[in-house]
Amino acid sequence: MRVAFLGPRGTYSEEAALQHASQASQLVPFGSIAAVIAAVGEGAADQAVVPIENSLEGAVTHTADLLIHGTDLLIRREIVLPIHHCLLVQTGFTLPLVRVVYSHPQALAQCRGYIAEHLPEAEPVASLSTAGAVKDMGSSTRPAAAITSRRAAEIFGARIFAHNIEDAANNKTRFVVLAPNDAEPTGRDKTSICLDFTEDAAGILHGALGELASRGINMLKIESRPDRRSLGRYIFLIDIEGHREDAIVEEALRGVRNRAALFRILGSYPQPDA
Repeated sequence: MRVAFLGPRGTYSEEAALQHASQASQLVPFGSIAAVIAAVGEGAADQAVVPIENSLEGAVTHTADLLIHGTDLLIRREIVLPIHHCLLVQTGFTLPLVRVVYSHPQALAQCRGYIAEHLPEAEPVASLSTAGAVKDMGSSTRPAAAITSRRAAEIFGARIFAHNIEDAANNKTRFVVLAPNDAEPTGRDKTSICLDFTEDAAGILHGALGELASRGINMLKIESRPDRRSLGRYIFLIDIEGHREDAIVEEALRGVRNRAALFRILGSYPQPDA
């Protein structure tokens, strides 16, 4: 099995891919989330591992938009990975001399309090990944630091200046595994869907959600994304308990589908261990 992930080696996406498929014949890095997902459709990989949500910064909107508009792949598993960021400092410099700090935008946001306190003179600069930030630091013409993972520091042979610099100790990222097929029922599953409506009317979303509530189906999460057609119109992404093949869930989703203009099941898959 070939598993695509957001590279290069040393990213948290690689850690999630290793957790998902440590015995995979090949873990294949790609330079963007779009390329990771496209790799499965193009036959370069069998499954894709992509980040979808962080406990501090919320949804990874690029992934959400691609699930809605850019792929027919389904979610077959989710992986929740604790995220602990490390600070690296360019050789020969001390913290007060650092003038630029590199990392992925999500990591910079998750460490903004630490940066403000310990690197007040440093400019945050986005890298393509937390692992790529190590290379950016190494080639910087200004005194530089990088925020990255312990694994990336080990891969590149870099000395860690500080551990666990994220602003909240419970920092976690949820990754999803995408494939042509979702998972079989396990008895402890969840289902992701997206929907929108042709017109805006009082109670229209309430009515759709009522199809779930009236059948005692628990809604785990709801969020919205712009529908790309007009300002103020949104597509709703919803996670619910249960598998799409469960009789009561199937009935409820049929009712939601009848009320919506756009309706897609994004996948049914096991709930992660608590």
